[in-house]
Amino acid sequence: MVTPPPQAQARAVLDKAARENFPVAPRFLPRAWRNDLMAVYGCVRLLDDIGDGDLAPGGADAAALGLDPGRAGDRPALLDAFEAELRRAFRAAEDPGAPAPRHPLLRALVPTVRRHALTPDPFLALVEANRRDQEVRRYGTWEELLGYCELSANPVGRLVLAVTGTTTPERVRLSDAVCTALQITEHLQDVAEDLALRDRVYLPAEDLDRFRVTEADLAAPSANASVRALIAYEAQRAHALLDEGIALVASVPGVLRLLVAGFVGGGRAALRAIRSAGHDVLAATPRPGRIAVLRETAATLGRAR
Repeated sequence: MVTPPPQAQARAVLDKAARENFPVAPRFLPRAWRNDLMAVYGCVRLLDDIGDGDLAPGGADAAALGLDPGRAGDRPALLDAFEAELRRAFRAAEDPGAPAPRHPLLRALVPTVRRHALTPDPFLALVEANRRDQEVRRYGTWEELLGYCELSANPVGRLVLAVTGTTTPERVRLSDAVCTALQITEHLQDVAEDLALRDRVYLPAEDLDRFRVTEADLAAPSANASVRALIAYEAQRAHALLDEGIALVASVPGVLRLLVAGFVGGGRAALRAIRSAGHDVLAATPRPGRIAVLRETAATLGRAR
């Protein structure tokens, strides 16, 4: 097998932005913001691909992270190498004479860190979330799941606020609610895939018990009435969190308002797709179309006035 060059691997990771529920760096944003948001996205997506075992074949990413390509399946080692490269990126941002990261996605992060005085804490939280995914495959309570989202989702919103220079304590609180909602919505869309491919169940065990749903039910070709009721319950929770995004949209200035509305609208459209499927997330993955996302984004903007 011919291993693609690192730049080609990096482009493959960045291309996944088009498949997210929400817009990552739309063209109406200033070019500088788009570039920096894509630099952040590339690192976050690479990290998630490592944690999920979804790296492109060939071992190019492992090699670019300083590992033998033969260790491309060693997720803990890859996460350690990613963290080392991340710290290298932050040292290079502080000291132009320091060695640059080897992986092109982490190398692209350096000017973004420098321009916006980013701290490594949000990225390190995301690393910890992916480490947790290697060890914790079930969550007992809603509170435990929210604790996971604090590591796996909320840092992304905080990075968007940092890149756009709009961080305030209240915006961070509202952003956390939106990011948690988006993470939970993605979990609902991916129930079947997470269980079948990764042996993970993000639905809290206390809720499975409440609705008398077993893991065998989640592995079925389609959702029975109990599974549908459970998914509807969790979707309503996510929807309530997304509603807090209205205040976030109203609080930010200029074109950033449209971007944040896109995040909220993308989540609302995904939840609508789940509802339109009768809350059967097992037969197929409910995903909204572009028109549905635009419609929900417009509705969000209207409510934020």
